[in-house]
Amino acid sequence: MASILMVAGEGLPFIKTGGLADVIGSVPTALTEQGHEVRVVMPLYKKVADKYLDSFSFEKEFTVSVYYNEVPVRIYSKDENGVKFYFIQHQGYFERDTLYGYDDDGVRFGYFQKAVLEMLNQLDYWPQVIHCHDWHTGMIPCMVKECHTDDPRYADIKTVFTIHNIAFQGNFSADILVPALGVPYYLFENGSVRFDTGISFMKSAFVYADKITTVSPSYAQEILTPQYGEHMEAVLNMRKYDLWGIVNGIDTVLWDPKTDPELPYHFDLINVKEEKTNCKLALQKELGLDQRADVLLVGCVSRLTWQKGFYLMMEQLNAICAMPIQLAILGSGEKEIENKFTDLANGNKGKIAFYRGYNESLAHRIYAGSDLFLMPSLFEPCGISQLCSMRYGTLPLVRETGGLKDTVAPYNEYEKTGTGFSFAKYDSTDLVNKLNDAIKVYYNKPDDWAMLRTNAMTYDVSWQSSAREYTKLYKELID
Repeated sequence: MASILMVAGEGLPFIKTGGLADVIGSVPTALTEQGHEVRVVMPLYKKVADKYLDSFSFEKEFTVSVYYNEVPVRIYSKDENGVKFYFIQHQGYFERDTLYGYDDDGVRFGYFQKAVLEMLNQLDYWPQVIHCHDWHTGMIPCMVKECHTDDPRYADIKTVFTIHNIAFQGNFSADILVPALGVPYYLFENGSVRFDTGISFMKSAFVYADKITTVSPSYAQEILTPQYGEHMEAVLNMRKYDLWGIVNGIDTVLWDPKTDPELPYHFDLINVKEEKTNCKLALQKELGLDQRADVLLVGCVSRLTWQKGFYLMMEQLNAICAMPIQLAILGSGEKEIENKFTDLANGNKGKIAFYRGYNESLAHRIYAGSDLFLMPSLFEPCGISQLCSMRYGTLPLVRETGGLKDTVAPYNEYEKTGTGFSFAKYDSTDLVNKLNDAIKVYYNKPDDWAMLRTNAMTYDVSWQSSAREYTKLYKELID
């Protein structure tokens, strides 16, 4: 078994802006249960400091060079579910209102990565594998190989880089390369870290990491193409034999309809029909929908962006509103989409409900109370919403892309198989046709619907199988 340091920009249970945090909150524990020794390091953000700093242990103070100044680093730690979490404190860089999106993100996360590598020396902690997640950590494989060539302790470390979303790459001006990152300029000149006219943290990881992973097998193949590769497909094709697709899971303790404290009624395979209906009626009441047990309730919990397929819905709103369904939508994102759903809900009282923003508690109740879950994404590296919905007996309707294709088996009326519904082409007519198919099954084939619901609830959405794949990867690296 391996000793592994996971490096990430965020992670549960401490802070979350997206699916990366769910992975960091679950994978280390699953790997620990398989015998690995796993630690995690992330920045100490303002929200984390405000809530948790008093419970953290101080570990070490030292400095790293940024723009030729010695900048202090303070390391704190906390044990959580058998995993030690480290936090790198710099109030100026990280104790801000939000996590990302600042003009100096390249310098901030350059500092973070330099601090992570110096932390190993300061704590005399030498993992066999550094597992980096997303662009915030993409320079670490390069720094290990190019900036510590005279230290065998670093030379022995293997690096893994996981792509959670290739659209976010960490692309910055080359001006920060030497003074902020401490990386020699010839690596820009020879193309190793160059991307367009600047540098790319993510591309650097593709060049230098010993292994590259992404969060589903289908997405691993998709990003090798111009359609999905975000201009990185050429360098990825050079590394395609080191590219692994390992699908995500979800926390099956947090997401459990038998015990979920956010639900008004609890259910399992035995009482799902009765108690899920009660959850549905309670959700309808909460959202101001007509309380009807017999109507097909379609739920959606999502960022309201072009990536998530909402432009397809916009094209077919009249057709969708005419269907014998109710809609319960929770999310925020592009103002145009938010405003459209607001108008739609105001004009269809009792039939359509829209909650603008995010509400974790309500999300649980939408997963539990809906019959069908809508997720028509343009692309989806993995997705966790379809996994949560299946866990709660709500059938996902998805577009066949990335992790959605890998985790949702389409309904086959002849073989009586499937865990949901899917369509292949990114086309609004295909979306409406598939929604109509689901409506027909719900109203005309209740036995088939019950079969699909059972299949969905028994589908393995845990992290255990994923952890076994990561174990194979680590073993291949260090044996």
